[in-house]
Amino acid sequence: MLQGKKILLGVTGSIAAYKAALLVRLLVKEGAEVKVMMTPAACEFITPLTLSTLSKHEVGVHVSENGSWSNHVMLGRWADVMLIAPASVNTIAKMANGICDNLLLAVYLSATCPVLFAPAMDEDMWLHPATKANISKLISYGHRQLPVFKGELASGLFGEGRMAEPEDIVTYVRDFLGGSRPLAGKTALVSAGPTQEPIDPVRFISNHSSGKMGIALAEALAEAGAKVQLVLGPTPLSTGHAGVSITRVVTAAEMYDNCLRLSPGTDIMVMAAAVADYRPRTVADIKIKKKDDDMSIALERTADIARTLGEQKKNGQLLIGFSLETNNEREYALKKLKDKHMDMVVLNSLNDAGAGFNHDTNKVTLLSSNGNEKALPLLSKQEVARNIVLAIIELQHA
Repeated sequence: MLQGKKILLGVTGSIAAYKAALLVRLLVKEGAEVKVMMTPAACEFITPLTLSTLSKHEVGVHVSENGSWSNHVMLGRWADVMLIAPASVNTIAKMANGICDNLLLAVYLSATCPVLFAPAMDEDMWLHPATKANISKLISYGHRQLPVFKGELASGLFGEGRMAEPEDIVTYVRDFLGGSRPLAGKTALVSAGPTQEPIDPVRFISNHSSGKMGIALAEALAEAGAKVQLVLGPTPLSTGHAGVSITRVVTAAEMYDNCLRLSPGTDIMVMAAAVADYRPRTVADIKIKKKDDDMSIALERTADIARTLGEQKKNGQLLIGFSLETNNEREYALKKLKDKHMDMVVLNSLNDAGAGFNHDTNKVTLLSSNGNEKALPLLSKQEVARNIVLAIIELQHA
């Protein structure tokens, strides 16, 4: 989505500089040409060699490198956008006041392109009046500040000042440069992860779902421009994507209630969660003690979320489901597609190596209600998610 764009990345002396490696990799993967400049202080956190290897360009640190004193002028005129990430409190202050004591600042003062900056600092620095005044100056110059986030900081404290994650920065740059956002203005609902159905206060019935596939789908939909609501079952995984809002649930009943609450007005519904089909009919108030004989637990059906959404689906809404099978895979998937009024079902089989629960990869076949069928090879779950989103976009225009 950034194919052919020229991005000048400035890396400053902040602990968040270690994230520059992933940021460069993601920008290059999007098709951008990336050239990196570092302040001398940044080299204490990450080496120029690392960023040079990832960007496939020499990294600039000093003004007079390679016998050229004018490299800052050429760089400043080369880029479509200059991105400073992380932007330390020190560099922000120098930018605001026109100080030029290293290559990065010389390029900044020579830049003829738009400038974006992603602050990274401890909370006390972030809240200081001097920092606020400096950032206001930069904004008055026409520069764009990327949002900072709350979280654990390098000091060990918890608060504001965390740099935006590389994935979010790429999304921001893409939006700024007018990259393709085919789902802009659309809303999406995604369910992900397992459910846990309690037996007593210490035991429950569940499955092996990690939530990786559903989270990847939520992020891929957000990358395509959709505003995403993710209903996430009990998993330690999460997402920091700025376009994804998370509702945490535990039981199938909680997932049912929240999916139905969020579904009205939603354009795209993707049911990727591994929801329990059955739950204990009664839940003990105290721990069930072990006895000498066997024990039976009476189970009852849980509400079928996908079926209910399919029955209530309005014109223009799309419903996508998953069918994880161990036998008669295609037959069962097509039956689910028809019976639950889905627009597409994603079939995957536990018989395929590297597919299914807890893997970082998946191998799926996309079966659409219009008769289209597409089998994908074994791919990362992120790549699978992007292919599913492309299929959703095609369904929207069918």
